[in-house]
Amino acid sequence: MLLHIVARGRIGRSSEAELVERYLQRIAWPTRVTELPDTGGRAPPLAPGIKRVLLDETGAMLGSRAFAEQLGRWRDEGVREARFLIGAADGFSDAERAEADLLLSFGRLTWPHLLARAMLAEQLYRATSILANHPYHREG
Repeated sequence: MLLHIVARGRIGRSSEAELVERYLQRIAWPTRVTELPDTGGRAPPLAPGIKRVLLDETGAMLGSRAFAEQLGRWRDEGVREARFLIGAADGFSDAERAEADLLLSFGRLTWPHLLARAMLAEQLYRATSILANHPYHREG
């Protein structure tokens, strides 16, 4: 299953970009990042077999194991792509939220877009590590 991050804003050459790349390179699953301008631009078209996950402050605050289990279920159901959308500064509209398969929150704090992208990349690595029984994730 492809793990596809679609994010508003350009990350450029930054410490956040290096962090995102570091985690994405560790993931054994295929990954892709698509950057869109802050306004305008078009996300890649949706096709059957794609699950849309919006990072949104109103979303579910899943633990890492629950997040991994969700990805594992989608993988086992034959989902081709899990698409993670990081919106612009104003977030997503009610219509966009209603169309999502999952609303995911990293807590009620507000995070900069570049940091949210790095946090998502780390959680994707953590989730795939959990599913592979790799010792990276430790629960206390």
